[in-house]
Amino acid sequence: MTIQTSICPRCGQPTEEGLCPQCRAADVRLLTCQPRVTAIYCPVCESQKRGKTWSDLQMPREDLITELAVSATSIHEDAKDIRVTVRSRETGPNRTTCTVEVEATLYAVPVKETCETEILWQKESCDRCSRISGGYYEGIVQVRATDRKINAYEREVATSIAEQAEESLQQSGDRFSFISELKDSKDGVDITVGTQHLGQEISRMITGALGGRFTTHPKLVGEKEGKALYRITYSIRLPFFQKGDVVFSRGGYFEVRDIDGQRLRVFDLRNGTARTLTEGEVERLIGNVREAESALVVYTQPNLVGLMDPRTYQTRDLDPVPWTFPVEGQPIRVLRDEEQDRLVIVG
Repeated sequence: MTIQTSICPRCGQPTEEGLCPQCRAADVRLLTCQPRVTAIYCPVCESQKRGKTWSDLQMPREDLITELAVSATSIHEDAKDIRVTVRSRETGPNRTTCTVEVEATLYAVPVKETCETEILWQKESCDRCSRISGGYYEGIVQVRATDRKINAYEREVATSIAEQAEESLQQSGDRFSFISELKDSKDGVDITVGTQHLGQEISRMITGALGGRFTTHPKLVGEKEGKALYRITYSIRLPFFQKGDVVFSRGGYFEVRDIDGQRLRVFDLRNGTARTLTEGEVERLIGNVREAESALVVYTQPNLVGLMDPRTYQTRDLDPVPWTFPVEGQPIRVLRDEEQDRLVIVG
């Protein structure tokens, strides 16, 4: 011991100044726990309330228990190299008791302490579910087709797009962008939405995928804090022709690739070129490429392709088309022109 070395006044051990590290560590509490913490959640959608704000951020229950238990603890500010372990047990239908164990270094001395806290699980209808159950909505998206009824494929696409838009906006934090009702009617699909933003997004995405246009029709329904409140009907009109339709015009077959008003951007199935047709130039609708059948390629010659008719199993001769590369023994997609009893290669 040098003359500069101090003595710990409590335990008599050598120390640099004042109490030794062991006695300093023994004098403070490493860990304290609040006796209980309340977790508020919505029993319908399982969103969680943090302060006054509801959040859709969901996590596994065990992770949530750990987070809540740790939030109820206070660790001494001088602790270093902290390691926290949480053990939990269900002690009632709405109660979880957690044991929190903390290991750390305090004034260079390894220490370990435990404490207990209780999580109280409280059910409360969230702001979004309260709106839905109260029948709140800001708009209706009506999906219809021009001079025809929409088909099963269009119904499926419209429904899928609406659900994707809802999920995307809610994941971005727009909690009130919900669909309260999605209903099939004989004429089309009706989608009731919680925000005008969602209605606009669904309408934009459906017309982008299926063509057509939409118009908005606002209706004044009241006033809140001096501002007029409107409910908007988003009226979508899908075109008569659809993407993928194969049409007959001027002796040739064309696949509709896009619709711009009364004009069709088409792909010439004979020579593989792009061109434009007006609706008035279309003589007949053959079908849609989604309905194409598979025909087996029986043989290929420089100016002839033999296909097995998938309905009669007879070999039929067709003119080859330059944009396809049929291989003997492999299938190729065809549509059937019932009026002319002809198979049309569509790819």
